[in-house]
Amino acid sequence: MTDGARPGARLHAWLAAPVDGAGLGAVRAFVGIVGLWQTLRFVAHGWVETQWLEPAFHFTWAGFDWVRPLPGGGMYALLAVQGLAALALALGWRTRLAAAVFALAFTYGDLVDKALYLNHHYLLSLLALLFVFLPVGAALSLDARRRGDRPVPRAAYVLLRAQVATVYVFAGLAKLHPDWLLAGEPLRIWLQAHHDLPLVGPLLDTPGAALFMGWAGMLHDLFIVPLLLWRRTRAVALVAVVAFHLTIWALFPVGVFSFVMLAAVTVCLPPAWPRRWLRALRPTPPSSPRRIGRLALGLGAAWVVLQLALPLRHLAYPGPVNWTEEGFRFAWRVMLIDKTGHVDFLVQPSPDEPPRVVVPDDLTPLQARMMSTQPDLIQDYAHHLAARWRARGYPAVAVRADAWVSLNGHPSRRLVDPAVDLASAPRGLAPKPWILR
Repeated sequence: MTDGARPGARLHAWLAAPVDGAGLGAVRAFVGIVGLWQTLRFVAHGWVETQWLEPAFHFTWAGFDWVRPLPGGGMYALLAVQGLAALALALGWRTRLAAAVFALAFTYGDLVDKALYLNHHYLLSLLALLFVFLPVGAALSLDARRRGDRPVPRAAYVLLRAQVATVYVFAGLAKLHPDWLLAGEPLRIWLQAHHDLPLVGPLLDTPGAALFMGWAGMLHDLFIVPLLLWRRTRAVALVAVVAFHLTIWALFPVGVFSFVMLAAVTVCLPPAWPRRWLRALRPTPPSSPRRIGRLALGLGAAWVVLQLALPLRHLAYPGPVNWTEEGFRFAWRVMLIDKTGHVDFLVQPSPDEPPRVVVPDDLTPLQARMMSTQPDLIQDYAHHLAARWRARGYPAVAVRADAWVSLNGHPSRRLVDPAVDLASAPRGLAPKPWILR
């Protein structure tokens, strides 16, 4: 390639340049292990019953209302397939197929109930989907055992690093908020729960601790990826990211969140880093640049654009996103808010009858807690109540909600307009004018 080559050609050559696939093999193995662990945790904690099978009602996603818990032992069978696929992914056996099966099974389970949404579950689904198309089985895998490890195009690392960077950067940008940086909320609320810990408990129960951790978390999220990519700061950044996520895991009930992030962030290390730790691994043989078609480059660019657009979509909605939660999901607003609320539903069977207060008696405690603070879940339940009353012979039933919510310790205020019939308000992605902003 000459110096006079077009910038596009130079970029294409740089993306197609062969690099060691060991780093991709490592992140694939780590994600597979975490996926298997999460599958086993789901069964061990009894969540198959309490989150999928026992609830009489599920908050379905728009366009995915057909996703329901599988009958009989279907959900256990789904988890068995999911666990085997995660194990195969960790070992690198039939890697693309294993990634596809895990992505489908894991995503199906997450689509059963919107109230159970978790950012790290979403990330696991995204990573597994990317693994279907990227050469993550080219090294450190059973697939590569016979033919030997193969180099991979640099573009594979670029795409995965871009995915990880969007998580951290948008999580950091979301923390640029007065509640987080000036009031230390909601960290102060959460840390107060640890006031009885020996030695550190009294320290955590101070405004200074919340502010320090808030600023540290914001700076960590904004800069950890470039610091890991830069050779001179990599060692310090690696210690920082491990310490950060282990601290989060020790203090807060985050499940496998910390380990999903630690698994994913390894893609920011040099491609050959596993070979420095596992001396028995042979270096990959030299290889000529691999051709990357325009379609593959276009799809990769489209993926990055989509991952940038989804977290920014809240800008198209009026009002503060932390309050309305329009555009809140799929935006990496991680561990950002603390909401408590209470909602009463007023069902008016017909225009000439007085409204009746209805208590949500078919929700689990978790569903009820999530529903009480999220406008779209309140509307979904209003539609559910209306359907129940229409089935009783009341075609003109109206359902209103009186919801009071406190955000980050602020005084409670109404979340939705109590005069609006939510049963007649359409579901969808359009701004909801009945949310009180």
